[in-house]
Amino acid sequence: MRNRLFITLSALSLVMAAIVWAPVLVVAQTPSGNAKLAASVWDPTAPPPSGWTAPRTSWGDPDLQGFWLVLSYTPLERPAALKDKALYTKEEAIAAFKKAVAQDAEVDPTTIHYDWKEYGMDAWQSPIRPNRRTSLVVDPPDGRIPPLTAEARKRQADAAAYERAKGADVQTPGLYTRCITGNGGPPRIQGGVTAESQIFQAPGYVVLSIESNYDVRIIPLDGRPHLAANMKSWLGDARGHFEGNTLVVETTNLRPDRNWRGSGAGMNLVERFTLADAKTLKYEFTVTDPTTWARPWSAEAPIARIAPPLYEFACHESNYGLINWAKGTQIREAEGSAVGGNARAGVFQEEEEK
Repeated sequence: MRNRLFITLSALSLVMAAIVWAPVLVVAQTPSGNAKLAASVWDPTAPPPSGWTAPRTSWGDPDLQGFWLVLSYTPLERPAALKDKALYTKEEAIAAFKKAVAQDAEVDPTTIHYDWKEYGMDAWQSPIRPNRRTSLVVDPPDGRIPPLTAEARKRQADAAAYERAKGADVQTPGLYTRCITGNGGPPRIQGGVTAESQIFQAPGYVVLSIESNYDVRIIPLDGRPHLAANMKSWLGDARGHFEGNTLVVETTNLRPDRNWRGSGAGMNLVERFTLADAKTLKYEFTVTDPTTWARPWSAEAPIARIAPPLYEFACHESNYGLINWAKGTQIREAEGSAVGGNARAGVFQEEEEK
């Protein structure tokens, strides 16, 4: 969970990244900082850097290895006010970025919260960059996630009715609280305080280590078929291959109770990882689930390289929230409360991704 030990250790990687890149807040407030921001703007329409060649491993695969930070000030969906505007100008991108930095860096001392900046963990203290895109969603063209199907709306209504039946004073802990899955994907969108990850490779494999409950995705590249449809897992069954300099990963066999953004058991995910320059990994994904969304949808985000190492996110089930929930349920059961029984028998659902 978001405990002090995790915050302190994970902060070190962001602090080291800040030393290399310089604090974004300072950069955004100086004339020379404006020039640095202009040079760092992510432009998805721009060609690769002149003279730069993507590195290769000793066995010939594109080399994606390193430590990466999944953070962005670009919203997942395009704000309605921007309508059909898919791209900012460079100047607009910088202005939007500086506004987001200023808002993010504000701290209200009357609000009880984790003060992430104390540990170097606020987004503005990291090497994230302005983005010409107005949303991470790039398809549909309106930058919005497609509408839910009738089946998905019924699933959500049934789940809400079940929660209401348990009683307002009983909350079932989610998968993240129970340390079952780190809520960091796949797909990986906005990392929040568990944004750090590592990619390492070996002949025939790519491994993604995500410091959010220490989720690890082992991706074989040898063309083997997916597992049988009845073999489900929290992270799904991933199969990868290279197309030029791009790693393409298809993931199936996700557990139905994982429920990513309301998805069902048949969700299919295709991800693309491309090293855009020495400090940026372009991450793209397409989600297909006819039982949940009216059509497939896709997103794209630039992911910043950070300095090593990757510190452990030490999740544990012995947190006070889970202990108190279990004790409360036991007390209700001892009192013969039907609400307690419902809570014990409930289906644990993943918390909405932050």
